[in-house]
Parts: sequence; C-alpha cells; structure tokens
Amino acid sequence: MGSPMPDRAILFIDGNNWYHSLTSCRVRAPGTLDYAKISEKLVGPRTWIATRYYIGRVPQIGDRRLYADQRSFLGLLRATDPRITTHLGRLESRPLIDPAAKALAQYLNSLRTRIDRQVFHDLLAIARTHQRATVMVEKAVDVMLAVDLVTFAERNEFDSAYLLSADGDFTPAVTAAQRLGKKVYAASPSQGAQLAAAVTAYIPLTREWFDDCYR
Repeated sequence: MGSPMPDRAILFIDGNNWYHSLTSCRVRAPGTLDYAKISEKLVGPRTWIATRYYIGRVPQIGDRRLYADQRSFLGLLRATDPRITTHLGRLESRPLIDPAAKALAQYLNSLRTRIDRQVFHDLLAIARTHQRATVMVEKAVDVMLAVDLVTFAERNEFDSAYLLSADGDFTPAVTAAQRLGKKVYAASPSQGAQLAAAVTAYIPLTREWFDDCYR
C-alpha cells in the first residue's frame, strides 16, 4: 500500500476583518507580520498550498498616504512567498448621517435654559460639523472570498481550508464547502460565535501566538 496523500491546506484571509481583529487584540506592528510563518504555523502537519489575502483596493484619489501604504503592504505580502496572492475588491464612499450629532443640534436649538454663549456656539458647531460624513465601504470582497472557498472545494483544490476571519456572514460558504467533504477551520483573535458554530474547529489566537510570526 502506498503512503496516504498529504492533507492540502489553503488559507483565505478576510483582510479587513482580520486587521481589525489584530488591532483590537493589540498585536504588535500588524504590518510587519510574516504571512508565510503564519500560514505554516496554522496548518501544522498539513501541506501549505496557498494563502489568499482579500481586501478592498484603496483608490488613488483621496488619502495618498493610505494608498501608498496599502500598495507597499500588498507588495511585501506577494514578495514573501509565491504561494501568497492578493485579491482586491472595491472601496466606495458612502454618505453617513450621524444620529448623535443630529440629536445634539436639535437639543441645543430646543434649549430653554440659558447656557454660556460661547459654549453653546462651540457645541452647535461640533454637531453641525459631524452631522454628515463620508465613510469608505468595502464592496465585493466578502463575496469574492466566499465564491472562491466554495469553487476551490468543488474543484478539489484543497482538503482543509483556514478562514482567517470572525465574520459570521461566511457561514453559508463554510457549510457548502463542508458538504463537499472539506474541513474548514476559522482562526482569529476575535470571537465569532456564529462562525465558530459552523466550522470544523475555531482557533482563537492570542497576542502571544504571533510572537514568532514576524519578518
């Protein structure tokens, strides 16, 4: 009898969710993490096939520094190991009305009790300034990752998948891949109860876990 085939593993990284999980856990210098080391450490005895990093592309217009920082980070990722690839969705601006700022302005304008004139004008200016803002929203990133997870499972391109995210929205894709006979693990410094209930196993990562995963 021949030796059994090695268990092939692919990592799928939800870049935005993963980054915020790292920062909330106070992982030291997330931008200097070595994703080849992270990949090999997570998959253990399995054969590491690929790591796919999904993130919204920062547009050239607007914050040039943020655009340059992302280009540099993604370039370093790809240069780390040929098995690491990046997959870009979109970032789109959306208007946002802050209900707290709106409520503050309404409250100040309805005051019947006299307060210091300068304090009143300062508070009203703050409320008006923050009533409307623009936020950047990721588009297509989660869908892209979910489709790839299921498609790769259908093509039998992995035996085990590692989803680096705590986002419960991936639960249907995880379930679909498992129905195709694949193991799907989730790993994150954050808690994700819905996702944890769906995956083969949920791997909680502490800040100390990353100590030997730097460039």
